[in-house]
Amino acid sequence: MTTAPAELLTVPEVMARLKLGRSKVYDLIRSRRLTSLKIDGCRRIPADAVRAFVLGQIEEAA
Repeated sequence: MTTAPAELLTVPEVMARLKLGRSKVYDLIRSRRLTSLKIDGCRRIPADAVRAFVLGQIEEAA
């Protein structure tokens, strides 16, 4: 059984989804609060990681 590949987002796509600036997205990546990977020098963030980040923020706020 094969699983569907993870949707990978660019930093600008994450910026748009989270309504955050570029430096804040990179700060989240640097602090390991947002999982990312590099593919040939290009930073990509799994869509699941963005969802997990948002859910974590909601749980913290509750």
